[in-house]
Amino acid sequence: MTWHTLPHEPRKLQATEARLNAIYHAARHGLKGDTLALAAGMQPVEYRQLCQFDPLAEMAEQKGRADGEMEISAQLHEAARAGDAKAALAILQHTHGWTAKQEITIDVYQKISITQALADAQSRLIEHDPAEPINRELMYGATADL
Repeated sequence: MTWHTLPHEPRKLQATEARLNAIYHAARHGLKGDTLALAAGMQPVEYRQLCQFDPLAEMAEQKGRADGEMEISAQLHEAARAGDAKAALAILQHTHGWTAKQEITIDVYQKISITQALADAQSRLIEHDPAEPINRELMYGATADL
């Protein structure tokens, strides 16, 4: 197993062209934070300090990120134009905020059966004495005169 030596001496931080290019390329490949700093040849603390003291360092990261996103976006759009449905769906979902319809529609269709209505009415009939008047309210469940 090989060990990599880590620098123990303080280094002067400057946003040199080489350092800005290293930041740009790391950001273009999607690296962030500490991994970006390490890939660019800096310690994470050094990178944060450099971004505070020199706005070009942060601009290099933003530019790298934007260029990387543009490159991948172009490939994704080209795939969608070529008929790749997954690529088209990814563009709709992530770029345009599109989501599939989530509501469920339930249609209830009920037929009124005359035979069933007659059977229901028959079951409500009450045996009564022919001498007594029929209580229509109990029989039909309504108070209207029939």
